Amino acid sequence: MKVVVALGGNALAQRRQRGTYSELVENVGFVCEELVKIIDEGHQLVITHGNGPQAGNIAVQQSSTGQVPEMPLHVIDAMTQGQIGYIIQRELGNSLRSLGSRRPVVSLLTQVLVDLADPAFGAPSKPIGPYYDRREAERIGKEMGFLFKRVGRGEKAYRRVVPSPDPKSIVESDAVSKMLASGAIVIAGGGGGIPVAKAPDGAYFGVDAVVDKDLCAEKIAESTRADSLLILTDVSKVKSDFGTPKERDIDVMTVAEAKKMLAAGQFPPGSMGPKVTACVRFVEWGGKPAAIGPLNKALRILEGAAGTRVVP
Repeated sequence: MKVVVALGGNALAQRRQRGTYSELVENVGFVCEELVKIIDEGHQLVITHGNGPQAGNIAVQQSSTGQVPEMPLHVIDAMTQGQIGYIIQRELGNSLRSLGSRRPVVSLLTQVLVDLADPAFGAPSKPIGPYYDRREAERIGKEMGFLFKRVGRGEKAYRRVVPSPDPKSIVESDAVSKMLASGAIVIAGGGGGIPVAKAPDGAYFGVDAVVDKDLCAEKIAESTRADSLLILTDVSKVKSDFGTPKERDIDVMTVAEAKKMLAAGQFPPGSMGPKVTACVRFVEWGGKPAAIGPLNKALRILEGAAGTRVVP
């Protein structure tokens, strides 16, 4: 099967970690152990990943030094694609070679087309960077001009938020398909892709935003005609009535059920909402199931034995 896997940001940067190089390599090593299980079954694989913590950290680094020019957010998106893509490419390649496989692993800088009229530009909602308490968030917001929102529980629950427009298409979709056809494992659309818009003359230009990586993964799944979309995160299953006495795990939900729950606000836009939306879009596009579940059960999720499945 042709499988698109979207790795959650928590797979690459644990909440209590500082985000050091050694921590990132260790986290990617664990990710690769799980991905190899899918590859070993003979499946073609496209990997995409989040970049929220890394993009936010780079933005803070650039704003705090005062000694070098700051880069726009779309360039920071490209930086994180190179940073994370390189480490996944290297570590997954090492894992495969240790098992005697010579399959190439390729990381592709990927642009994603967005619409400048998207309402997301007037309502930033995508969390990036580290968590702060309210006082820290207010101070940094005033000093750097960042917008912060409460996105979690506890004292340190505030993160910077940026626009997250809907992806319309993948600029390098043909290149991804050709790489897959050659037998390569492809890392594409990292961090949701580099957001670009199209000028009247057809030229692309960068846009300051961070596209949701799950929605970008769904577009990649469409453009490569994938057989399955897996969204891997840090929860065992999608839950209804999350955080209430009625909370329950969902094993399977139809597209109609998922849409009804999305409309009722069951899945917040900053966390589970985009994941469920991506699955709904994929199932509506191809009539094939999509799934959400924990990284450490990736192969079982693909086989339908774990996680939450979205079906026609």
